[in-house]
Amino acid sequence: MNAIAAQPATLKARSPTLRFARRLFLNPGALIGTILFSLLVLAAILAPFIAPYDWNETDVGMRLQGPSLEHLFGTDLHGRDLFSRVIAGGRYSISLGIATVLLSLFVGSVIGIVLGFVGGRIDVWGSRLIDVLLGFPAIVLAIMIVSVLGVGLVNVVVAVAIAGVPRFARVVRGAVLVVREQLYVEAARALGASDIRIMARHLLPNVVPTLVVLGTLDLGNAILSTATLSFLGLGAQPPTPEWGAMLSGGREYMRYAPWMMIFPGLALFLVVMSVNLIGDRLSQVLDPKAKDRR
Repeated sequence: MNAIAAQPATLKARSPTLRFARRLFLNPGALIGTILFSLLVLAAILAPFIAPYDWNETDVGMRLQGPSLEHLFGTDLHGRDLFSRVIAGGRYSISLGIATVLLSLFVGSVIGIVLGFVGGRIDVWGSRLIDVLLGFPAIVLAIMIVSVLGVGLVNVVVAVAIAGVPRFARVVRGAVLVVREQLYVEAARALGASDIRIMARHLLPNVVPTLVVLGTLDLGNAILSTATLSFLGLGAQPPTPEWGAMLSGGREYMRYAPWMMIFPGLALFLVVMSVNLIGDRLSQVLDPKAKDRR
């Protein structure tokens, strides 16, 4: 009796969400990536409370000091505490990357769903345009767009997002071409459902897993791209503590104060690596054809 009574509770505990979390976090890489990314995001959010100094507080007498108990990551040319600037910089670098991916995902999904569902000449010409844009390296296309829009964080987000739209649109279009041939889509069309309703209620939910994986994998590239544009002087401007801008400001003093580049570069490396670890595991868990879905 006890075993029979406990069976429903066991079945209830093994819900789809719990099974998904179990498959995701039993992988050491995904677990390490999740913990590391969570710590970096938490540090960025709590930066005003855990930073020992104000990120823009200058002290000329402490300029170019090496790492110590007083300044864990050392100081920069103006005597500003690098530890405070690095954790504050996460608020810019990570949030810029997330905003970029969300914008690319939204625009690319809309374009991909429309092209895949409508078909015909719209699909042909739209696909050709996507192929042309994919022929340009994303960072080169982003630089071209920033040169037109102008320097600034908002323009960098828009530029990197536009450069990422073709990738999302192409993947979503391919997924929609498969889904639109399913019987439930034909049934919905036979019942008189409008095209917008079919795309929103039947096509979009079926491409969400693909979007989740692609968005997670693209987040690392987005963070790296926005940091690259700031490093080139096209994004964040001094004294904003964005990691790419901090790397740019420290390159002239690399021989004398290497910590000015080491710690912002390490933060950038850790966040990109953690996101890629999570994305790699998600691609395995959400792919029905993947062999390793334990």
